[in-house]
Amino acid sequence: MENVVLEMIEYQPEHQPWFEKFNRQWIEEYFWMEPIDYEVLQRPDEYIISKGGKILVATCNKEIAGTVALKYVDPTTYEFTKMAVDSKFRGLRVGQALGEEAISKARNLGATKIILYSHTVLVPAVSLYKKLGFVEVPVDGPYKRSNIKMELKLV
Repeated sequence: MENVVLEMIEYQPEHQPWFEKFNRQWIEEYFWMEPIDYEVLQRPDEYIISKGGKILVATCNKEIAGTVALKYVDPTTYEFTKMAVDSKFRGLRVGQALGEEAISKARNLGATKIILYSHTVLVPAVSLYKKLGFVEVPVDGPYKRSNIKMELKLV
């Protein structure tokens, strides 16, 4: 795709169908939907935004291409979660742009640390997280399908 114009915008309620669709695609391809997935993906305003978190939406040539959420954990920590890129936009560095924007947003929110939970079967994702500066730490998460926890110190 030539002349790719990537733009990062703040989530609006009308973005919910894409947030759910993109995330369900990869979750169902590799794992299974957990009850919390349905709740978060169908009601992100309630589960992410109203609790102090943020969701970013990537557009590629004005078309919605991907999403990522920063879930509020405590005043200095956010969880990097629900990052997904529509398959037709993979390979265009949309995930990297979302990751960089989320890190910047977390800093602006006063975070000193970002954590994430993933699974080592998601090789491109784990590779991207390492490229963004995340390091592996002991797993302690609430998610049945995660076998890796990573964190990024922002100070």
